[in-house]
Amino acid sequence: MKRARTRQVEKNNAFSANEGACAALWAIDRRRRHPGYHSHEALTEKLTEINEKCPDISTVYSIGQSVEGRELLVIHFSSTPGSHEILKPEMKYVGNMHGNEPVGRELIIRLADELCNGFKNKDKEIISLLNSTSIHLLPSMNPDGFELALETPAAERQWLTGRANANGLDLNRDFPDLDGVFYALEERKVPKFDHLMELFDESKERQPETVAVGRWILSLPWVLSANLHEGDLVANYPFDATPNEAPSKYSASPDDGTFRWLAQTYAQAHAHMAKNDHPPCDGTTRDAFAQNGGITNGAKWYSVAGGMQDFNYLATNAMEITLELSCEKMPAGATLPQLWEDNKKAMFEYMWKIHSGVKGEITDATTGEPVADAAIWVMNGTATLPIKHAVKTSETGEYYRLLPVGTYELLVEADGYEMARKNVTVTNKVRDQAMLVNFALVPEEASEPVMDELQLDQELEELPLNLPENMSPFLL
Repeated sequence: MKRARTRQVEKNNAFSANEGACAALWAIDRRRRHPGYHSHEALTEKLTEINEKCPDISTVYSIGQSVEGRELLVIHFSSTPGSHEILKPEMKYVGNMHGNEPVGRELIIRLADELCNGFKNKDKEIISLLNSTSIHLLPSMNPDGFELALETPAAERQWLTGRANANGLDLNRDFPDLDGVFYALEERKVPKFDHLMELFDESKERQPETVAVGRWILSLPWVLSANLHEGDLVANYPFDATPNEAPSKYSASPDDGTFRWLAQTYAQAHAHMAKNDHPPCDGTTRDAFAQNGGITNGAKWYSVAGGMQDFNYLATNAMEITLELSCEKMPAGATLPQLWEDNKKAMFEYMWKIHSGVKGEITDATTGEPVADAAIWVMNGTATLPIKHAVKTSETGEYYRLLPVGTYELLVEADGYEMARKNVTVTNKVRDQAMLVNFALVPEEASEPVMDELQLDQELEELPLNLPENMSPFLL
């Protein structure tokens, strides 16, 4: 009996050894089939390695887990990593939302390496960027889908293999459809244009990746963002969804000019996106984006409801665009070094745009205390009405408003204060600092708002929008 048990133990040990060897061989085989791509394990190790190499300017944190339990890891770069510094703007890059589109994932890893190495090598531009900017990098929003795509041989991988999460759902259709709320309010001429989550009835069960990223989006005073995809070569800007569920139609956001300018920034700095040196990805003239400077309005291309890009804009102060970075999905790993060279300049130029426009602090003129939730409206040039999108101050009273060069009037309103106005000329000549415009608001019990609050309240009561007793899981 003792011998039998010994043989069984030896047999089990041999099986475990063989199992481990098979796993190692499988990992090697995956690397051979997709050289250059980081598995989730390799991604985790890489971010940890970068953080350990540059602990003074980076920290790694998780915002949640995927369906299959993989951590959604973010590496944060700043001169004060792990914390928000007043008047230091927050930006993010999000990659791999669709699991079979991992070019952005790899570019973000390379960007993290570049920031760390630049700091270590005392690169003046990178040190200036880190001193003035808080940069959050999420290489993979959909690690489960990516692992499926990675494990599928290229010859067997279909256009949609690994696109969805492990529950088979497209994460870029899973965010609250705030476009629908915006269009409903617009149709009824209700003067409510931004921060629309409070009007959204969250009855749908969201995917864990969506909830994790949604809470993250709502947790910080984001200013600028980009979502990295592949399947074409173009910088896509809001709105992504059309009114009345039309399949495609140019659907301008209130900040259409600013979004076009942001998209052009990336496209023009990219090695090919804005140049007529490549054929359209789909081979047709309809999507010859280079002829339009390498940019497109999302809804004009095709309508997407429940997308992350428009959620950022309509739920928060953040301005996000979507970057399509390769005609081919999951191209050969050997192409990744060139794709990095094609995008490197553009990724940095886009980050620098966070220091455009104006920023400042809103305080109480009597006490000097910060005024939270104040609305900052922008009047463009000789316009008679403000742009229909206000940014709100954080709990610390700070605000940021991205704007291209121009002359504007800023109007600030907050409950219990007189409205304040200032005229500004934005030049954007300082690369690492937006124009500083502070306001000290004078307390007053009754002040006339920019938008008629009484009208707003009356109109909202008549809207067929269900205000939830229990708020969205995004807000928990």
